[in-house]
Amino acid sequence: MKKSLLILMCFALWSIGANSQGFGKKLLGKMEFGLKAGANYNDFTDAGFATDPLVGFHGGVTVAYKFTDNLMIQQELLFSTQGAKVLSGPLGAQDLKLSYFSIPLLIKYRSEFGFYGEIGGQVSFKIDEQVANFSGTDFAKKLDYGAIAGLGYQTKMGLGIGARYVYGLEKISDVNIGNLGGEMKNNSIQASLFFIF
Repeated sequence: MKKSLLILMCFALWSIGANSQGFGKKLLGKMEFGLKAGANYNDFTDAGFATDPLVGFHGGVTVAYKFTDNLMIQQELLFSTQGAKVLSGPLGAQDLKLSYFSIPLLIKYRSEFGFYGEIGGQVSFKIDEQVANFSGTDFAKKLDYGAIAGLGYQTKMGLGIGARYVYGLEKISDVNIGNLGGEMKNNSIQASLFFIF
């Protein structure tokens, strides 16, 4: 009796393991993994003082789950530099640089010809800031949020190019020195090269 029960339990565990392996293979078959890097063209909106765009960069990894051959949900983990050239204000003229780990989450539709469109949002975690003439502990807030829309093209071999606009939804700073701070938000145009494995 004990032997029969043991054999039955072993068979049940083997069956569960075999099914889960099949599920794992099926899941992996619907996944896409990739690397991407590119340039950012950043500026502030609603700053209350004069700014010019600042060029930065981004790079990181992507993973997508395909609902169909054309429709997928994509998540990325990117290191991204943002900010703006401050032309005037209480802290003087300077390049105000902010560095983030950004996590975009996107719905992506890719045609059979390789052209795609994407829309979604992102949360960004500040990891560094370079703000001259500021004596406080933190100028920028730890978290930043944005909405994303983009277009691009991916070849059959996985190499692609894309462009997106990231519209800031959250004010960057709670600091208000004169007219510095206020309601200013991050905004970026990003151009990327990527490779999907």
